[in-house]
Amino acid sequence: MHAFIVVSHPDPGSLTHAVAEQVCHSVQSATAPGTHTAELADLAAEGFDPRFTAADLALHLQHAPPPPDVAAEHARLDRADALVLVYPVYWWSFPALLKGWIDRVFTQGYAYEEGAGGKLAKKLGHLQVHLLGIGGADTGTYERHGYSEAMKTQIDHGIFGYCGAPVATSRLLLQSSQQDMAAAHLAAARELGSCLFPPSS
Repeated sequence: MHAFIVVSHPDPGSLTHAVAEQVCHSVQSATAPGTHTAELADLAAEGFDPRFTAADLALHLQHAPPPPDVAAEHARLDRADALVLVYPVYWWSFPALLKGWIDRVFTQGYAYEEGAGGKLAKKLGHLQVHLLGIGGADTGTYERHGYSEAMKTQIDHGIFGYCGAPVATSRLLLQSSQQDMAAAHLAAARELGSCLFPPSS
C-alpha cells in the first residue's frame, strides 16, 4: 500500500520536516522491504503555487480541465491509499501554503461532485487521512479556548468529511519548542508510520 505524505513548512530543518520524514521512513521500514511505499511531498521546496486563480475557478465551474500542477497532485493522490498531512499550526489552522494546496487540489469533480438539487457525491472515500499538527502552545491553551474542537470542525469535518475521506487519526503535537517534547513528537511520528497500514495488507 502507498502513503502520500505532504509537509508544509519553509524550513527543511524544522521539527515539522523531521516529523514528516519519520513517518515516511517508518512506513517504508514497518514490514518486509517493498511491501509498503511512501512519497514525501515538500510543498515549499517544490514551489507549489497556493493561489486560487482564474484557471482554478474555471475548473471549479467545470469549464476547463485541471491546470497541470493540479493534475499532477491528483495523480499523486490517485496512487495513495493514505494521505498524511504534517504542518505547523498557524493561527489555529493550516499554514496558507497547505490551505492553498487544499483549495486547488480538492476540487469539484475530483474530490466531490455537487449535483442537481444540491445532491453531494463524496468521491474520496478510498483515501484514509492522518493529520499531524505541530503547535507551540500547551494542551491547556487549546482546551481552554476550544481551539482543538474548532480545528476538528473546520479541517476533519469541513474538508475531509465533505469529500468523504475518513480521518483515521488527528493529532496535535504540542509544546514543540521544548526539547523533551520534540523527542516525544518524533517517537509519535515513528509510531504512526509503523502502524499506518495493517501487516496483512
